[in-house]
Amino acid sequence: MQKKLVVMIPAFNEQETIEEVVKGIPKKVIGFSKVEVLVVDDGSTDKTLENARKAKADKIVKHVKNKGLGNAFRTGLDNALRMGADIIVNIDADGQFNPKDIERLCAPVLEGKADMATCSRFALKEFQPKMPLSKKIGNWLFTKAISVAAGKKFTDTQCGFRAYSRETALRMTLFGKFTYTQEVFMDLANKGFDIVEVPCKLAREQRKGKSKIVKNWFDYGLKAMLIIARSLRDYKPLAFFGSIGIIIFAIGTLAIATAFGNWLFTGETTPFTSLIPAGGAMLVLGFALVMLALIADMLGRQRKIQEEILYRLKKQEIEKEEKND
Repeated sequence: MQKKLVVMIPAFNEQETIEEVVKGIPKKVIGFSKVEVLVVDDGSTDKTLENARKAKADKIVKHVKNKGLGNAFRTGLDNALRMGADIIVNIDADGQFNPKDIERLCAPVLEGKADMATCSRFALKEFQPKMPLSKKIGNWLFTKAISVAAGKKFTDTQCGFRAYSRETALRMTLFGKFTYTQEVFMDLANKGFDIVEVPCKLAREQRKGKSKIVKNWFDYGLKAMLIIARSLRDYKPLAFFGSIGIIIFAIGTLAIATAFGNWLFTGETTPFTSLIPAGGAMLVLGFALVMLALIADMLGRQRKIQEEILYRLKKQEIEKEEKND
């Protein structure tokens, strides 16, 4: 059976590297009868578009203005599916990853061993890139947080060099504008998709120019943690709201118990009088959050039904377009 690979490259102001990256995509990859390159220009103000055309990318989609990597990634997925992709590979436009690794990255997905294969820069010691300690710690912390939230151990969740099956791409539900790397892990892991890591060595350890995503590590960390928190809220509302509610309820109970215990032994609530209204408020708030957790969990089932409807509509629309072509 003939299979088609679409390699998509989201790009924003990458005029120095986009031509090199597009030309570096192998024309022949084992397991595929056709390989096409899709560039998503996310509102670049330099010569990214011209250089992508010069490199003869098979398809170029341009955002009128910069919408963020998350939006560019979703645009890429949608267009890759409409191009008839059986497997979609996403690779960064800065030239840090080696296009020759595309074949290795696609292999687990082609063989049916994974729904998504993601490059890991840290799985093998000899492949680990040199980077500032702060960046290394940040990568480790995010990877640890996502591994715990997703219920599976990973070594690198910040890398965008990945391969997705067609079914996986159709099933993804993403909302982040800023980035997509963490949200994809959360979305697919919580839907039961198989994710494997493929050790890869960077083609170059230092990118040309400054990162378009990580302009400030504190700001990046804050936005990424917000994405993780929202994913936990959406996929595990019972645990997310329930645990907070139980903790607040327990603190409120302890506050009132302290004041009550003092009254039993001394006949007075002083000096713990102020704990009574504070504890009462915490009991009410904690109870409300537990109720909210139960309601949110119930709504989570409705979300799954809506996602199934969205998947079927999307699949039907794309299949209809393919028949017309």
